[in-house]
Amino acid sequence: MKRIRWLALKEFYHIIRDVRSLMIVIAMPILMTAMYGYAISLDIDNITLAVIDHDRTSESRSLVERFYASGRFVSPLHDVDLADPTATLRRGDAVGILVIRPGFSEAVAQTDDFTLGLTLDGSDASVANAAQAYVSTIVAEFTQDRLLPPGAEMPGIRISQTMLYNPDLKSAHFFVPGLVAVILLMISALLTSITIAREKESGTMEQLLTTPVRPHEIMIGKLLPYIVIAFLDGLLVVLFALVVFGVPFAGSVGLLIGFGIIYVAASLAIGMLVSSIAKTQQVAMMIALAATLMPSVMLSGFVFAIKNMPPALQAISHIVPAKYFVTIIRGIMLKGSSIEVLIVPALSLIAILVVLMFIATRRFQTRLA
Repeated sequence: MKRIRWLALKEFYHIIRDVRSLMIVIAMPILMTAMYGYAISLDIDNITLAVIDHDRTSESRSLVERFYASGRFVSPLHDVDLADPTATLRRGDAVGILVIRPGFSEAVAQTDDFTLGLTLDGSDASVANAAQAYVSTIVAEFTQDRLLPPGAEMPGIRISQTMLYNPDLKSAHFFVPGLVAVILLMISALLTSITIAREKESGTMEQLLTTPVRPHEIMIGKLLPYIVIAFLDGLLVVLFALVVFGVPFAGSVGLLIGFGIIYVAASLAIGMLVSSIAKTQQVAMMIALAATLMPSVMLSGFVFAIKNMPPALQAISHIVPAKYFVTIIRGIMLKGSSIEVLIVPALSLIAILVVLMFIATRRFQTRLA
């Protein structure tokens, strides 16, 4: 028992001296608890609903106010383009568009039948179903409140619904494109995170530095093979999604390839940054998983709506590359979105790539100097 005690103490001191591993052991449970506790929410609120009110009466305005006062819906940041209303859905500015035709006020006053138009973005089946249910409930409540005279007949306000981009509301069409973003980020960062650490552990890094090769050339040379590998992985996953899950592909293949290369490069830069920090392959893999798995799953909109998260997590999501690529790949595959529609997430992804490459290159050169 005495020998076992001293061996245990020796191992305990070894753990304490390994600051990086100790930080992962302590920080990981705290981060996971905070992130999962705040980010995981099955409540679907803050659904962006655009309204086109052609009636422009007190009754129609009262109905619109009831939608936004319910806490279920919020108004979009940009007005709907009346010439092309569905562009609002393609850009992701709104989940649904409610159209109130002229004559709504008269129909309510005379208890006549009236039909409201509702167009929904079905790419996220759960949000679309929730929006449909909320709209029906609010319209029913509005109708009930207008029964002022005793015994008056209820006006038959119906909803004519159109579901775009995923009319069958198949959840696989929503989740599978997001999986491509998550898998690419994890594989790319994980592969490159161990490449420099492996050189350090094997002692070949010193030999490599004695050759007439500059640090940035070493970095680029190590990145190129992984760009090819990650690109082939992404192509394989997309083909698997199309063939096995029947996910539609409505957009441009070239546009997806171009943005995919940018996203892969950003993911590889994360791995290179991790490899410049970690001394061993084991630590590099742990840091890479912590830096990619949780953020890409929880803070990218892959599963849970970012708008329903606390402001702090929403702010953190802006630095997660997967957030922008999830929007891009879903827009291209499901909606056939063009570069004009995807310009904001595309520029955000490019900005993250530039920053990550700059930091990774500077730190890589500093560590090898």
